[in-house]
Amino acid sequence: MSEFINNREYRQKVLKELITELHNGKSVESVKARFEKLIEGISAMEISEMEQALIMDGMPLEEVQRLCDVHASVFKGSIEKIHKPIQQEDSPGHPIHTFRLENIAIENLINNKVIPSIELFKNQDNQENINNMSAAFHTLWEIDKHYLRKENLLFPYLEKYGITGPPKVMWGVDDEIRDAIKDVRTLLTNYKENHDVVVSTASEVANRIIEMVFKEEKILFPMSLETLSEDEWVKIANETKDLGFCLIEPQGKWKPTKTNIVDKEKDLGIVPASEGYVSFDAGLLTPEEINAMLNTLPLDITFVDKDGAVKYFSQGVERIFPRTKAIIGRQVQNCHPPGSVHIVQQIVEDLKSGLKEHEDFWIKMGDKFVYIRYYAVRNKNGEFLGTLEVTQNIKPIQQLEGEKRLVSFS
Repeated sequence: MSEFINNREYRQKVLKELITELHNGKSVESVKARFEKLIEGISAMEISEMEQALIMDGMPLEEVQRLCDVHASVFKGSIEKIHKPIQQEDSPGHPIHTFRLENIAIENLINNKVIPSIELFKNQDNQENINNMSAAFHTLWEIDKHYLRKENLLFPYLEKYGITGPPKVMWGVDDEIRDAIKDVRTLLTNYKENHDVVVSTASEVANRIIEMVFKEEKILFPMSLETLSEDEWVKIANETKDLGFCLIEPQGKWKPTKTNIVDKEKDLGIVPASEGYVSFDAGLLTPEEINAMLNTLPLDITFVDKDGAVKYFSQGVERIFPRTKAIIGRQVQNCHPPGSVHIVQQIVEDLKSGLKEHEDFWIKMGDKFVYIRYYAVRNKNGEFLGTLEVTQNIKPIQQLEGEKRLVSFS
């Protein structure tokens, strides 16, 4: 055991040295051999655990991220398959099966369309070649859906097991790839004969995408299969379609081997609804959390049930229309002046009957520009449950210009 600990400490020390060398300007090739020797005989999981430990010790994510290119370079030629085949992942419709099909499609797109279009543009930057390259990179943007599912489905489950470092590092690279694709598309749309910049930017992003495919296949997917339970793969599969697919569609519907799916949330420290939580379609919250969330929203919410009784209103810091708790249980018609009661009744009837799903108004109130929206609230069977009124001062939103991408410090 002490030998194992010592080996791990040694590897951790060397890994830190390699990152420092990369930070100081050494090339991937110059550290590749040493990294390859360092990881000989260990699993992808242990590599990720070492990186996670460095982050926990305070090393910035950006520094650990420097290893990504080294990973890709080494894994291309040297890493062997160290995980036993899992039959489930080979089943059409399993999330990993779909991810891998997408990776094949991504590689085919890069090799058969993206790189050839770059080469044609490189030789002659005429309008036809600009258009062909633009079309290839337009299709390449489909990769955003692949990354979204990875980041919003796989990563959250890995994080529940304390695996936070590797997902954050990979997410950072994903964003760099996204930005580079956008840059290429912008350069081509507004082409100003900056030929070499377009070629270098496009070639680099194509290479980085291929490297990311290797990282997913050799690190992320084996680590995920090794960590997550079948129950969790079922949850991922059920939510997969909500984020869309990249270049392909799943080849079937995966059927797990278990007949009864056991929820593992309690094992991971999540208290079930029966223990004081309210269960939603996507999550669990305490009544205190729900109340605080609704009162934090930068808008006023009022709910009137199907029988016309006021059931709820939020109590934000800056209410637009005054409300008192005395209106709870009161018929909504009685909460308005007699002259406008017929309008209120008409809105409710239109929403209840299905003639409309919402009705909108906007008015000026002093220095505010108030947007008032009424929504029909229905259950999954389409049955009318009541009316939701949402009121917001949208003047600050109307005044927004340009973009804000950085945090304000004050």
